[in-house]
This record gives sequence, C-alpha cells and structure tokens, in this order.
Amino acid sequence: MHARVFSATTIGITASLIEVEVDISFGMANFFIVGLPDKAISESRERVRASFKNTGLKFPDKLVTVNLAPAHLKKRDILFDVPIAIAIMLASRELQLSQDFLHDTIFLGELSLDGTIRSVCGVLSVAHGALKLGKKRIVVPLANTIEASLITGLEVIGVASLSQLVAYLRHEIEIKPAEPTFDNFIKKSRGQHLLDFNQVKGQWQAKRALQFAAAGLHNILFIGSPGGGKTMLAKRLATILPSLGFDEVIEATKVYSIAGQLSGENLVAERPFRSPHHTITQAGLIGGGTGPTPGEISLAHHGVLFLDELTEFRRATLEGLRQPLECKKVLISRANSSVEFPASFLLVAALNPCPCGYFSDAKRTCICSPQAIARYFGRLSGPLLDRIDLHVSVASVCYDEIKGIDQSKERSSEQMRAEVDAAIKVQQARQGGIFNAHLSSQQIEQYCVLSEDAEKLIRLAFDKLSMSMRSYHKILKVARTIADFSQSELIERVHLQEALTYRCLDKKID
Repeated sequence: MHARVFSATTIGITASLIEVEVDISFGMANFFIVGLPDKAISESRERVRASFKNTGLKFPDKLVTVNLAPAHLKKRDILFDVPIAIAIMLASRELQLSQDFLHDTIFLGELSLDGTIRSVCGVLSVAHGALKLGKKRIVVPLANTIEASLITGLEVIGVASLSQLVAYLRHEIEIKPAEPTFDNFIKKSRGQHLLDFNQVKGQWQAKRALQFAAAGLHNILFIGSPGGGKTMLAKRLATILPSLGFDEVIEATKVYSIAGQLSGENLVAERPFRSPHHTITQAGLIGGGTGPTPGEISLAHHGVLFLDELTEFRRATLEGLRQPLECKKVLISRANSSVEFPASFLLVAALNPCPCGYFSDAKRTCICSPQAIARYFGRLSGPLLDRIDLHVSVASVCYDEIKGIDQSKERSSEQMRAEVDAAIKVQQARQGGIFNAHLSSQQIEQYCVLSEDAEKLIRLAFDKLSMSMRSYHKILKVARTIADFSQSELIERVHLQEALTYRCLDKKID
C-alpha cells in the first residue's frame, strides 16, 4: 500500500517542493525514514508513533517506509511530521482523500507527543513559493496561520492538533481558511515611533548626512568622541527611511521566518534595525552554521545594520562584509550545498577618532601617540572603508550650545522624512526604482552629469585624494543625492564640494 502527499522545505529563503511517500508492507513491524533526513527528521518516527497512540489513531503494525523525495536534497527543520502522519493514514486506508486535493495541498507541521501541532520555521517562504509551485492550499500549524495568510491567492488552513486535522479531512468539522489581508497586517504591525530626531540636540551636519543616507541608501560612518551622539543618531535613521513596500515586507519577513524569529503577528512591517555586539562571530554576522542560517546582515535586509565601536570588531569578521555590501546578497557554500540569503542593508558604523577617544576634542586632551592612532585605524582595511559613502565627523555639543538651542526649532523625523521623500521622488522620476547608491557604472555616466565647474573640481580631487574608481563613483553618487535635495538636474560645484567633505578618512587611510 502506497500513498504520497506534498510538503516543502527551504533552501535559503526559497521553497523547494518535497514529496512525502509512504509504503506499508507485510514484514517485521518497523519504521524507516529515508531521503537524506537530518537527525531531527529521523526522530519523527517516535513523535508520529506517540501522537497516533495519544490521539486514538491506529498506527499500522507493519513495515512502514517513508521516503522524502528528491533523495539528493538534504532535508532539515522539523516540517515533515504532519505530512508523514497523513501519508501513513492514507497508505493504511484510515483516511481517503481525492488525488486533486492531495495534488493541490502542502502539509507542514511538527507533532508533539500528545498530537498537538507545533509551529515551525520558514512557513512564509513555503506559502510564498506554493503559488509558484502551482498549489492552491497549505495546511499549517495554527500558530503559523497569520504568517502564511500574508500571501494572497492561497487557501490557508490552520490546525491545532492532529485529531482536528483528521476530523477536517474526514469532513467531520469545518475549518474556514484564514482571510486577513496585507493591509490589516500593516496596521497592526506598524506602530508609533518612540524615537525622533527632535530628541537629538544640535548635530545638524550629521542629521543632514543621515538624510542623504536615507534618500540615496548610502552607507555612512560616524567618527566622534564618546558621548557625542553617534548612537542616538544611528538609532533614529529608520524613522526617516521610506516605508517598506509589499515585496519588501514579504522578503524581510521570510528571512525572519527562516531564522525562527517570528511570533504571532510580529511581521516585519517596519525597516529592521540590527545592532550586533562587537564580539559577534563571522557566522553570526554573515550567516552560516552546519545548516546555514541567516546572519545579522540578512536580518537587516531592507533595513539598517548598525556597527558601533567598529574598530573593536574582529578584522576577519568585518572583511566578510565587503562582498555583501557590493552584491546585496551572501552566498554560503558548504561541501554538499550552497545557500543564498538576501543582504540589501544600509550600513551605519561608528567609531572613536583614536584609542582614547578624544583626538581633536574641544573638552579633553588626547593622550594617544600618532603611532597608536595609525594602529587604531589600521584595524580597518581600505577596501572596507572605500565601500562606505559618507564619513561624518560628530563633534561633542557644549553646554552653552545645548541651552541655547530652541527645542521648538529642532526638526522632527516627520519633517526630515518629507524632504527625503521629495528627493526619492526625483530619483524615481529619473531612474525608476534604482536608488543613487545602487547605480551601475553605466548609469553613473548617464545620470551623474557634472557642470563645468564641478568637472574641474572632481579632476583636482581625484589626483589629490588618490581616489580609487570605487571612491570616485561613490562621491558622484553622493553628489547626485545632494543635487536631488536641491532639485537640480546637474551636479553643481557646491554639491560636489559637500560630497567631498564626507570623505574625511581618505587622507588618514593614505
């Protein structure tokens, strides 16, 4: 007796269809699972047996063989308990379902020993891929229903236990498909920002630089003494970034689903802000592990990755950022497989100007030697800093300046975001959905047109600063964003001059 149902697994954030085949034959009672399962899936035998017994279902007293096809694909994560249980019941004639129903349905879920169906990771990726795979229906744990029903055009059946699922399949009870919409999710998930730029005293140049970063998606580095406000500024960047679109919400939420960091209705409706500690490993930052999982750069996809105390990170860990910063994705290769995760993030980094932290500080005297400062910056490679568009000095704010600032004149995040949105509209009208930071070499030639005075200035700066082609292109991209704020079609000399002021580390590197 043979039966087959469909399930799925995830490779990166992409769903791959899995056929769960069960054969029941005469012989010594035993239970085998083949098809390259990992240890957790192999242990499904015990969970399925116990759930049958404690649910009052009859487990066949025969030789049961389960095959997870295709056999060459490594299976991981506990997604297959429920489809294995349903396939066993079909093969033993305890359950009868039409071939059309089985062909159109994907089953997912982990069984507890009492027959309860537990939530699993990666449901959104499977649901998103189910439509592409030609499926019409997905049966998921009740706890994953909200997540799966984000995908429209798919019938989502949420079940709490194996007995409830069997009763549904036998038409003994009715379970209505989940019907929440994307708009409802957004309203529930998007809350009021508690952080606002009007809470930051002074630092107008740094705030302006953050507006450029938000409008053009330029990576930014803050250099300043401890307590100057670098972290406060970085944490508020997300409040002026454009809202996530539908596809961006889906992509970002899929990453969190794969990583097992979704619960209930906590979908990724706001741009993520990730701030890992400097002791993080390379696998934690970039992604990896035995069964590769997303790292912090992927969890920051479509959001902000903030690296505070940049020079305290291990050099090898930081060097792993170089390729993702260019490619906007990370490929993790193992001996028998390769997994790709998205990693389109806005990098915000912060560091002190020297080991003691007070070089060029107006209040305290630096005690570091030139050699110590050179060693300090030597922890960062030139190629990494070359990939950061904006280098911004953040000076300490004095007491008189704080007391002299009229709080009502401090611009709010809402006001700053309105200017960012206006600059983004200029970009979209000119170059579609491509942000300035992501322009290719050919597009730079097309869109970053310099005035005659600006052309003379960039020629002089190119030789004096010993620019690489990458840093030259990044200056042009930043200047293009500054010009967009001025609603200028050409990049004028004043725009280029301001862009050059945001390369303060170039001379220190040389």
